[in-house]
Amino acid sequence: MNTRAKIASNEQVKETIRAGYAEIAVGKRACCCGSPRSSQADPARLAQAVGYDAESLANLPEGANMGLSCGNPIAIAALREGQTVLDLGSGGGFDVFQAGEKVKASGRVIGVDMTPEMLAKARRNIEHYRRRTGLDNVEFRLGEIEYLPVADNSVDVVLSNCVINLSPDKPQVWREIFRVLKPGGKISVSDLALLKPLPDKIREPATALVGCVAGAVLVEETRAILEKNGFKSIVLTPKPDYVRNMQNWNDPLYKQIAETLPKDAEIADYVVSLSIEARK
Repeated sequence: MNTRAKIASNEQVKETIRAGYAEIAVGKRACCCGSPRSSQADPARLAQAVGYDAESLANLPEGANMGLSCGNPIAIAALREGQTVLDLGSGGGFDVFQAGEKVKASGRVIGVDMTPEMLAKARRNIEHYRRRTGLDNVEFRLGEIEYLPVADNSVDVVLSNCVINLSPDKPQVWREIFRVLKPGGKISVSDLALLKPLPDKIREPATALVGCVAGAVLVEETRAILEKNGFKSIVLTPKPDYVRNMQNWNDPLYKQIAETLPKDAEIADYVVSLSIEARK
């Protein structure tokens, strides 16, 4: 594929994702990945399954948790008072508001999202957050994670939750993350990744039905990109429980993929939630 065709293809992917998340933001769709998820996998249940505590979830502004997580990057970030935190693909502010309470009044949390409808939803939630916490330390910016509207060397911690897998240009995303991090700054990311390539016979259905699975890359490919961009202290931890939960809860998308797998294989043999930690 030549450069012009690749750019056009990448933009088409972004527009498809932007349209899908716009529908989620206004309540027309329950999942970015195709048909609605099982009612059993409601947002609170899913969030608790990947490590969020019930008290934190109960304190969130209404609608901030839309069930789009595949892990809990805040749990491994060890956020401290006074830090500047950046959340990629911030949606309704799910991780931003939780991070804001941890960095307190002397800290700052910036959410970046490319979907205007999500941005509007998150900004509406700020007032609820201010009233409940007394904090005025969060903001939301419109932008693509491939071209972050954030200054060089200005961020202590970058968070992201099941978003980078959606990007058609992951190396560019990681270059941008490295650019905005302060020296010594760290990343705490949860993403979908592949332990091994998907079988050819399900690759096309995955592309058509489960954009977030189809966009996932091999764990070792992620490691190679991080190393190439200069990240250090890289720790990649595959976590199969998220995928197993989605399958056990009869999520229609994961169920359809499972039905096409070879006999005696399970989705978690191929797809996992990946915890990504590293430093600049």
